[in-house]
Amino acid sequence: MSAQGRIVLFKLNSTRRICLVLGCPVDFFALGALEFDDFALFTRHFYLSRKVFPLEHTCQKEMIQGILPLWYNYSMPLPLSSNNKISFTSLGCPRNLVDSEVMLGILLRAGYEVTPEIEEADYLVVNTCAFLESSRQESKETIEELLSSKKPSAKLIVTGCMVTKHRSEIEETFPGVHYLLGSGDVEGILRAVRSDEKGQEVGSARSYLEAGEIPRQLSTPGHYAYIKIAEGCRKRCAYCIIPKIKGPLRSKPKERILKEFRGLVSQGVHEIILIAQDLGDYGKDQGEERLPELLRSLLETEGEYVIRLLYLYPDEIDDSLIELIRSEPRILPYLDMPIQHINDSMLKSMRRHTSAEQIKKIITRLRAELPDIHIRTSLIVGFPGETEEQFQELVEFVRDYPLNHIGIFTYSQEEGTAAGRMGGQVAEEVKEQREQILAAVQREVVEELHAQYIGRQLEVVVEGHHPDSDLLLVGRYFGQAPEIDGEVILNDWAPVERFGERYWVEITDVAGYDLIGRVIKPVKRSLTIIA
Repeated sequence: MSAQGRIVLFKLNSTRRICLVLGCPVDFFALGALEFDDFALFTRHFYLSRKVFPLEHTCQKEMIQGILPLWYNYSMPLPLSSNNKISFTSLGCPRNLVDSEVMLGILLRAGYEVTPEIEEADYLVVNTCAFLESSRQESKETIEELLSSKKPSAKLIVTGCMVTKHRSEIEETFPGVHYLLGSGDVEGILRAVRSDEKGQEVGSARSYLEAGEIPRQLSTPGHYAYIKIAEGCRKRCAYCIIPKIKGPLRSKPKERILKEFRGLVSQGVHEIILIAQDLGDYGKDQGEERLPELLRSLLETEGEYVIRLLYLYPDEIDDSLIELIRSEPRILPYLDMPIQHINDSMLKSMRRHTSAEQIKKIITRLRAELPDIHIRTSLIVGFPGETEEQFQELVEFVRDYPLNHIGIFTYSQEEGTAAGRMGGQVAEEVKEQREQILAAVQREVVEELHAQYIGRQLEVVVEGHHPDSDLLLVGRYFGQAPEIDGEVILNDWAPVERFGERYWVEITDVAGYDLIGRVIKPVKRSLTIIA
């Protein structure tokens, strides 16, 4: 039994697009090239076992290219309902995004259809973030916007950290919300959507780690994806609310991580990004595996891929990890290493585990042993008690120890944290002034670092059109993580045939945090076959 399949390209939110293959039960589906202008390409869906495959979004006219032989064991037809459209919004960090992808996978398997248009949706799901006051404000603004934009019959489901930590506030402020799901209750999304009555499901688990055969639909482009290897946190930094929101450290079993990893590689995902609150703590709750051992197991997987490490505390970077990065080209020379400050008194008040001397030593060592290493960090200005002299010490550190990427945050006084109860709270205008000063210094540092690339050729994955002009394309080289770092802006891109592919790019100029370049030629041409 075979039948024609369908393709739909849709947006998860304003910045992410997903391509799905959906259709009738098929023994073989071959796609040459299809072109379309409308997201609503199909009117009927059928359940295709557990597999929904991301394809590649290419060129101005949104052309999908590839040849995909897909074999399925057909299970059951979906109900032909006209009231099953879902709109998803995911806020916050990549760990939240992974939870959203699990919920999306559960709903797709159950027969729901995703729409990019809020006004068309029968169900709207927003996965919230509550890490900082600014995050909570964004979550509340998003809920308000969805409630005001949805059609009268549509139901809004609110999930995530805001529900876990600020449930009563949501109930009081937004009576129009249909259902609440805690951040540890991701698998309850189907019950929430199907519930005829308003309700909530907020269990004791404060975070979610998928296990077993839970479906997950990637929302990232087909060439990169995240794997969450742990949730929660065992550290108790004075400014951070994460342990109270997400709970204690829980590491995902290695066998589960390996299965996810191999699945992504088999789908043709090239860049696999490992995420956790602190990758270096992986396995410490189990007293067994550590990050280097996990990486070695992952690297036994055959295929063409690279691994990126996000969020690794400086005290967790040891000899074995440095040697592994140095000797293994499939681990990108890139570390997201939050240090928060450089003054010893500030570090002690923050309850950090490293001193200024230790931080400087690890940066110096990384630069010496890994010449291509790109280091991202985060810094906090305006922490309680921070003096002008201590701030100037931080400014000088940024000048003297150039780092490729820095996220600069003004301190947010969070209820329930040790720092929130401290005296010496810094005035908001002083925080903002210090943030502006430090950002200006870092911009100069980045421009100097980037100037070293002018005239060099870099391997760049081309990801799409520049948001301001279809005459420009954008991409990333290994030193740029998706969505948080700068980009490579391409103003001469004639050789580009498909997005998600890698090309040699000559860097010709610098534009602030971005590089500018021209495409020379493809690194390689490959057609991923998924069976």
